[in-house]
Amino acid sequence: MTAYNAPIRDMIFAMKTVGGFDRISALPGHEEVSEDLVEAIFEEARKFAGDVLAPLNHPGDKQGCVCKDGAVTTPNGIRQAFTAFCENGWHAMPAPLGHGGQGLPSLVSTPVLEMWTGANLAFSLCQMLTLGAISAIDHHGSQAQKELYLPKMASGTWTGTMNLTEPQAGSDLAAVRTKAVPDGDAFRITGTKIFITWGENDVAENIIHLVLARLPDAPPGVKGISLFIVPKFLVNADGSLGPRNDLVCASIEHKLGIHGSPTAVMSFGDKGGAVGFLVGEANRGLEYMFTMMNHARLNVGLEGVAIAERAFQQARDYAFQRVQGRPIGASSGAPIAFHPDVKRMLLDMKAKVEAMRALAYFAAGQTDIAQASPDEAEAKAAQAMVDLLVPVVKGWCTESAVEIASTGVQVHGGMGFIEETGAAQHFRDARITPIYEGTTAIQANDLVGRKIARDKGAAAERLIEAVRATAAELETSSDADIVALGQALTAPAARLQFAVEWVVANHGAAPAATAAAGVPLIHQFGITLGFWLLARQAAWAADLRDEKGADQAFLKGKIALAKHFAGHVLPHAEGFFRAATEGSASVAAFDAAGI
Repeated sequence: MTAYNAPIRDMIFAMKTVGGFDRISALPGHEEVSEDLVEAIFEEARKFAGDVLAPLNHPGDKQGCVCKDGAVTTPNGIRQAFTAFCENGWHAMPAPLGHGGQGLPSLVSTPVLEMWTGANLAFSLCQMLTLGAISAIDHHGSQAQKELYLPKMASGTWTGTMNLTEPQAGSDLAAVRTKAVPDGDAFRITGTKIFITWGENDVAENIIHLVLARLPDAPPGVKGISLFIVPKFLVNADGSLGPRNDLVCASIEHKLGIHGSPTAVMSFGDKGGAVGFLVGEANRGLEYMFTMMNHARLNVGLEGVAIAERAFQQARDYAFQRVQGRPIGASSGAPIAFHPDVKRMLLDMKAKVEAMRALAYFAAGQTDIAQASPDEAEAKAAQAMVDLLVPVVKGWCTESAVEIASTGVQVHGGMGFIEETGAAQHFRDARITPIYEGTTAIQANDLVGRKIARDKGAAAERLIEAVRATAAELETSSDADIVALGQALTAPAARLQFAVEWVVANHGAAPAATAAAGVPLIHQFGITLGFWLLARQAAWAADLRDEKGADQAFLKGKIALAKHFAGHVLPHAEGFFRAATEGSASVAAFDAAGI
């Protein structure tokens, strides 16, 4: 079983080279966020992730959670770890400053969230959902609701969830049936929600559920959904806990992976109706929930990065321990890491992980600019960039994580299929990430319909122009490797431009065809943008090589990974481009009844 060691150097390098750390640390409110402070935070987070959370990952997967009479027991050690997590301030770190959080920029909190997830995905999901609930209440709740709920949610004393899915309504929220009937200043909530991550737990004294439900006079479809705060225990005006609300965990799911995370079936109103409180205006619940969902989608994309990093570390360490056969040209047996195809697999894994991380951190930096820049035009452009990137980060990083975790099993050979090595757990855990918070197809529909067709490709074209500018700049380098990377970037950028123009030209007349093209397009976007950012990192590394005391091996590695990505991963962008623009018509035209 391989330990988890957060790759702090890689994280900080990505923050500086593509995340825009210098710009972020100069934004109002972030002036004290120095590189020394970041390194100190990351080092302490690395210790907690590696020493406390990671050792609980495999045992927690084996033990799982237990639900009895509506009460959930988490695996051994999780409660104690969560208590220490909160006492050390980690739970509050990404939360807003005004509600007891530390108010650090997303570019700083994102790598720390990656550490928690890489160490123990099941554990990290509790904080992730709570942060999303905080964001939704902070943006759309009343001042009284913010003051009553957010400080204790930020500290981790109370946790949060979002309740969307129902047995008859998976991703189709228009089919939501949960009811909300007015009762004085509150509402009575009745209905059943499924797949509620950490919907019941034994780590927090209260759980604040955000629940989508319909008022009696609500219009049909998604326009008739409202959002309600439904606490496990009602909260008195002074913040103390009142009586138990009319809600219960009916059961928890038996899942393929993330066994340490309780996924609850929640029943509201079995005894007359759970007390709920309207968030914002009636019938705007889906709009409000998207605040939480977009936050969650970026963080689920980050989960893809984290679990892929963990799978890579597992495979790398095993490959250097396992001696089998004699590599080509060697006089004796050697670790399998020296066999050409194992080396190829490890390089594939590492290059993809770094490209995924770069894309997630780039999005985090843009989020900070959108939220804190005093320049209205800059903030607006950054927000448009974030909106465009959400489905790509979520879709491509999670799909890639499954592939990378599968490659990790392959590196282990037969031992990878044996649970004791731990490689299989990473594969099982990763498999939920392309489904969480909207499947890859839902992300694809968002990319095609809302993010490209709606503005006629304007935001995408601005991003592609930045990619082309990088290609042109790299081609002027005095370093032949960097010139080659610039040349390798030119054609994929042009292909991406063509794909965007194809969507804009065809979406109105043939929406079924562009919908069928969406998932290949997410992969084309992800691979092209991932390479763009790796190439920028490589150019930065090349410039640093002449500095006194530079770590030549580290910098050389950044250039080597970009070159490997160019030769082994980037060519797949062309295939996805053709699948999107030439292959979608056959999907749209096919009669599903004939399958």
